[in-house]
Amino acid sequence: METHLNREQTEAQRKASVLIEALPYIQKFNRKIVVIKYGGSAMNNEELQRNVIKDVTLLKLVGFKPIIVHGGGKAISSWVKKSGKEAQFINGLRVTDEETMEIAEMVLGRVNKNLVRMVEELGVKAVGISGKDGKLLTVTKKFSDGQDIGYVGEVCKVRPKILYDLLDNDYLPIVAPVGMDGNFDTFNINADEAASAIARSVKADRLVYLTDIAGLYRDINDPSSFINRITIAEAEQMIEDGIIGGGMLPKLTNCTQAVRGGVHRVHILDGRIPHSMLLEFFTDKGVGTMFHLTSDTDMN
Repeated sequence: METHLNREQTEAQRKASVLIEALPYIQKFNRKIVVIKYGGSAMNNEELQRNVIKDVTLLKLVGFKPIIVHGGGKAISSWVKKSGKEAQFINGLRVTDEETMEIAEMVLGRVNKNLVRMVEELGVKAVGISGKDGKLLTVTKKFSDGQDIGYVGEVCKVRPKILYDLLDNDYLPIVAPVGMDGNFDTFNINADEAASAIARSVKADRLVYLTDIAGLYRDINDPSSFINRITIAEAEQMIEDGIIGGGMLPKLTNCTQAVRGGVHRVHILDGRIPHSMLLEFFTDKGVGTMFHLTSDTDMN
């Protein structure tokens, strides 16, 4: 009996230590806006999906003001295939004709409301919207190296009032990356770009990219080259030197733009790691790559 009680006491002390370590971060982030771009494999696994939603819900309950911006790439490709079409990509960007745009909006709407349901099940109020609602996201047509890729938009204006209103009324906004141009035509938006634009517009303290990679590496084939902390100037130099390429390049560009645009910190995290956001925000070391403007002593 004594051994059993000692084990319980040790476990309770361990939990108390975790809470004590988290306390200063909880105090620091109180009432701060954090934008979370949710995508990748974490969206395709139900257990990972629930872990992410639990983490975001916890962030809200301890005083954060989270906004989720989600993708839906694999689900869109699946439904495009079911319709008898083949997904086409140019330079990594989906070619979106009118029919594909209709499918994308339908799928993103379905993903959006499923996330709303999961948050509501945990006792937190959530509202799902797209960039079309309240003219949140206005876009211009995007080209890929001069090539027409259809109804793909680039964010040119953000109207954050609808997000502020939802946050002020204790709702958790969940945003699907669809917007309209000046002619009210509907366009698909890259979710990374939408999250960066929204984070800048609401003056977010944090922007988090949940991805399928642990963060930034100087050499993707060398795990020891992992970068925990990096300034924007250093990141831009890596881009200029050609160290970063492929799919990480546009994500890195969105990170640097967000920090240059006033976001205090940007994080790239592996969404496949359970509770990676909590480990990044509430522990001294963190688990991902954090981007910041200048080298300073405040590293959190």
